[in-house]
Amino acid sequence: MALDIELSNLLKEGAKHYGKEITDDQINQFTEYMELLKEWNKNINLTAIEDDREIIIKHFIDSLSILPYIKDDCKTLIDVGTGAGFPGIPLKIANTNINITLLDSLEKRVKFLNEVIKVTNIGNITAVHGRAEDFGVNPNYREKYDIAVARAVANLPVLLEYCLPFVKINGIFIAMKGSNIEELNNSDKALDILGGKIEKIEKMELPFTNIERNVVVIRKFRHTPTKYPRKAGKPGKEPLI
Repeated sequence: MALDIELSNLLKEGAKHYGKEITDDQINQFTEYMELLKEWNKNINLTAIEDDREIIIKHFIDSLSILPYIKDDCKTLIDVGTGAGFPGIPLKIANTNINITLLDSLEKRVKFLNEVIKVTNIGNITAVHGRAEDFGVNPNYREKYDIAVARAVANLPVLLEYCLPFVKINGIFIAMKGSNIEELNNSDKALDILGGKIEKIEKMELPFTNIERNVVVIRKFRHTPTKYPRKAGKPGKEPLI
């Protein structure tokens, strides 16, 4: 099923807003992704957004909003708590050079992600089932990524413990946040313990809406101590604040 001209142009304009020209083949991959999302959403809870235009703006273009922070020398990215694949899959469709890992704790969602990867035929992307606390101590994943990203997963002190262990020294963690970022006030202790520092906070408006977003970029400047992340469930129950 092809995307109609208006929606296709919307997606192209949204990507262009963040500095990326996308081809008709990439539009087709986004379309296949959207159709699978709507189909699987009938049986498992993937998204509350079901309108095509809303999916394109609030999921696809929103995911692409961090493209300006992904530099050409970035080779590896992990999307922690990816859910239905946001932002990891849109980033991968738009940016073919990067190797992406999608991590989610729900097996049904990982099956969906694998179906999307197969149907859209996007390479160099892997979906894995597990918790950030377990994968963060696994030597195959720990400090192996240039970038970790998380979109609407938890408060920043908790996210830092989930995500910074995956990041190489001098790599970055990108937290995709809504309009309210008061939680930054409680993040100093977690940053200090885990080896990160806030490099920039950029407020933006999602294209074609008046929805405010904040992108928080955290640079990792030293190794995360081996005792972090703590056991599954602990970061959420006892955040480092």
